[in-house]
Amino acid sequence: MYQLQLEKLSDIQCQPESQLKFITEAWLQIVECRRVLKWTYAYGYYLPEHEHAKRQFFEYLQGEAESGLERLHQCAEKELQVYLNADGPSKDFNEFRTKLAGLTSVTRNYFENLVRALENGLSDVDSRGACSRMGNSKGLGGGSSRGRSGKGKGSTSRPSSSSRNIDDSGHWSCEYCTFANVKSATICLMCQQRR
Repeated sequence: MYQLQLEKLSDIQCQPESQLKFITEAWLQIVECRRVLKWTYAYGYYLPEHEHAKRQFFEYLQGEAESGLERLHQCAEKELQVYLNADGPSKDFNEFRTKLAGLTSVTRNYFENLVRALENGLSDVDSRGACSRMGNSKGLGGGSSRGRSGKGKGSTSRPSSSSRNIDDSGHWSCEYCTFANVKSATICLMCQQRR
């Protein structure tokens, strides 16, 4: 079925199928993330009740991964339909390509962070409930500081506007989805949040 959609999209958008790999990568990422997500529920079920900080940290990471996956799925399914139903090439197809590829990358990052934390037994939360720095967390564009604020309770506070610096490559990281946007963008190309 997906192959037929790719062929149709290739014809409508006048793009070779080799240029549509970003769609296949998004679909494969969705499948992999759903597979991982189903096992996180089992992991959460067996988390000891008395480890409140670990449970809250786990639920925070799981929630971030789930919401990233839903944004990716929405884009890969519903937004793709616009281009599949078009009468001819769409001038904003390249923007869609950038958005879907970015969402795929951001979602992969969320799930890598979740799996890494689970593999480490949520060791980023110490016995007092404080979060230590997540080791080697490589968020897109430098990563998000959310969930590593030292508050431990799965804090969802947003970084202040002063922490949204432009990195060496001339990109700024969205504080909501961590997408690395070009310096000239005033809104995030991924989640449409203002800079």
